[in-house]
Amino acid sequence: MPRALLVAPLVALLLSSAPAHAGDGAGAASAEQSLAETFAPVLMLVRQDEACGPGEPYSPSAVEVLFDNPTVALRGPWTQRDLVQVGPSAEEVSAGLPGYELDLPGNPLVPGCDYERWAKRQWRGAKPTIYAHVATQKGVEDRIALQYFFFYAFNDYNNKHETDWERIQLEFEAPDAATALAEGLDPDLVVYSQHYGSEKAAWDDDKLEIEDRTHPVVYVSAGSHANQFSAGVFMGNSATTGFGCDTTAGEHDAVRAEVRSIPSDPALARAAYPWIGYEGHYGEVGPQRFYAGPTGPNRKQAWSKPFSWSAKARESSIEVPGGGASSSAVAETYCDLVGKGSDLFRRYVDDPWRGLVVLLATLLGVGWLLRRTAWATTALPLRVRRSSGQVVSASLQVLGDRPGLFARAMAPPALLNVLAAVLQGVSVSSAVPGWVGGVAVLLGSLALPVSAGALAVVVGVLDKDGTEARVDLRAAYGASMRRLAAGLPAVLVAALLVVGFTTSIVLAPLALVVLTAGVLLVPVVVLELRRGFAGLPRSIRLIRHSFGTLVPVLALGLLLLTTIGAVVAALLFVVVPVPFVVLNAVPSVVLGVVWPFVALMCVYAYASAVARSREAQESQDRAAVTSAATPDSSAGAASGA
Repeated sequence: MPRALLVAPLVALLLSSAPAHAGDGAGAASAEQSLAETFAPVLMLVRQDEACGPGEPYSPSAVEVLFDNPTVALRGPWTQRDLVQVGPSAEEVSAGLPGYELDLPGNPLVPGCDYERWAKRQWRGAKPTIYAHVATQKGVEDRIALQYFFFYAFNDYNNKHETDWERIQLEFEAPDAATALAEGLDPDLVVYSQHYGSEKAAWDDDKLEIEDRTHPVVYVSAGSHANQFSAGVFMGNSATTGFGCDTTAGEHDAVRAEVRSIPSDPALARAAYPWIGYEGHYGEVGPQRFYAGPTGPNRKQAWSKPFSWSAKARESSIEVPGGGASSSAVAETYCDLVGKGSDLFRRYVDDPWRGLVVLLATLLGVGWLLRRTAWATTALPLRVRRSSGQVVSASLQVLGDRPGLFARAMAPPALLNVLAAVLQGVSVSSAVPGWVGGVAVLLGSLALPVSAGALAVVVGVLDKDGTEARVDLRAAYGASMRRLAAGLPAVLVAALLVVGFTTSIVLAPLALVVLTAGVLLVPVVVLELRRGFAGLPRSIRLIRHSFGTLVPVLALGLLLLTTIGAVVAALLFVVVPVPFVVLNAVPSVVLGVVWPFVALMCVYAYASAVARSREAQESQDRAAVTSAATPDSSAGAASGA
C-alpha cells in the first residue's frame, strides 16, 4: 500500500483538529511536528564500551540543560574572561548577545575526561533529543527543507571545542509541511552536514539507508559528529571535509531521539524556544577562534537559505576501502600525522612557553647528534671503516655519481612493489581470494633482498674497476639471484627468528640482534658466496664490533621503508584530493626510489662491519705477537732466585 494512503487519514484528522485557517501559525506548527516525527532520523553512534574510552560518549541532547545551570557562565565579548552572569536563563540570552559565550566547566584544549563526566551528570536520566525546523528560502517557490539539528556537549576532534551543533536536511517539493503530509510525499534530496561542508544523496540513492521507509539512517563520526551515509573511515583535507579522519566504523548504538519541532513562525519559535534568539557561542571562545564553541542553528546559512546551503553539498566523500578494516598505510599515516600534529599544536596554544622549550630542546638534541656523527667520506674503496653518517653519505655519493645506472637498477624492485600494491588493493575486495594478499606481501618482501643483492654486485664491480666502469645489470641481477638462491636457507631462518622473537617482550633484544645481522646478510651471501646456513653466523659475528654503527643505519632504513611512502602520499592528499585508489599506489612508486638507496646502505654497512672486524682481528693478532715476544715475568723471577 502506498505511503500516501497510510498517512492521509492521520493528516485529515490532524487538519480537522487544527484552527479554522489552515495556514495559521498553530496549524502549521502542528503539521511541522507531525512531518518531523514521520521522517525523524535514526542516529548510529559508535559504541563506547568503557567510560572515557574509545567510541562516542555524547548523545544528541536537549540544549535547555545549559540554562539556569550554575555550572555554566555567560561571558561578554570585551576581553577573554569577562563574566556577565552565572546560570543565565533562556529568556535572558534570547536578546541576541552576538559575540558572547556560554562557558562550560573545563579546558577544551586539555579536555581529559572532564566534559564527558560533566555531560553525564547534566543529562542523567534524560532522553536523547533532536530539534526539527521547516525552512523556506526567498525566491524558491513550492519547496521546503525539513531540518534536524543535533546538539552535543563536546566536539572531541582535532579542533576540540565546547559543544557541537550538527544537522541534516530533507527537501520536499511542497509549499508547506501540511501539503507534504497530505500528499504523502517523500523527500527528493537528503543533505548531511560534515564539518564546514556537506554531502548529499537522492532519497532513492543506494548509499542512503532508510529504516521503516521514512527514517534516514545517519552514521555519526566518533568525536567530530560529522554525519556520514555509512560505517567506515573517511579522509578529509580541508575545512569542508574536515582536516583529518572521521570514523563511523565499529559496533553502533541506534538512537531514536525525541523530536522537538521549532516552529517556522518566528514569534511561535521564540515563545516555545527562547534560546533560538541567542546569537552568541555555545561554548568557550578562548584565545584561538579555531577552538571556539559554535553558534546556534539560527546563525547558520541553512536556517534562512537552506537551498543555497544544500547546493554546495558534495556528491561523495573519500572513504578508506574495507569499511574501516583496511590496513592501508596511507590512511593510517595520514590520520596519525594529522591527529598527533593537532595534539601538539593544541598543547602549544594552551601553554606556548612549554611548547617552545620542548621544541628548542628537541632541535638542540638533534643538532648534537648530527654533530657527533662524521659525514665526510669517499664512496670507494668499499671495505673501509665508516660511521653511520658516512654510510649514508657514501650511499648518496654512489647514487650521485651514477644516476643513470641506479635509475635502471630501480626497475626490478620498483616493478615488484607496484605489482604488490596492485594485488594488495585488489585483495580488499571480498570477491578476491584471500591468497592474493599473501602473494602481495611475498612480492613486496622480495624487493629488498633482490635490489640489495644486485647492488652489492654492482658496487663490487665499481670498487674493482672504478666508478666509471660499465656494469651489465642483467648479469648483475643474474649473479645476485643465483647467489641468493644458494644462501636462501640463512635468509629464511633470519626472517623466521625475527618474527618469532618479536612475539615475546623478553626475546625482543634477540630480535634486534638478528634484524641487525639481517642488514648484513644479503651482502654477506652475495659478496662472500656464503652458501646454505653459513651466512647467518658470519653476519652475527660481524655485528660484534659494529652494533653501534649498524643500529642507526637499520633505524633509518626501516623508517624510510615503512614511513616515507605513506608520508609523501599523506602530504600529497593535503594538496590534491586524488581518489583513494590512486593515493594508495603512491607509496609503491616512492618505494621504487627508496628501496635501492636502503639496499646501498646495507651494502656499505656490511663493508664497514667487515673493515671493523678486520681491524679488531689485526689488533688481537698484534697483541698475541707482543705477548709471545715478552718474557714471562714470573719465569724470570724464578730463574733469578
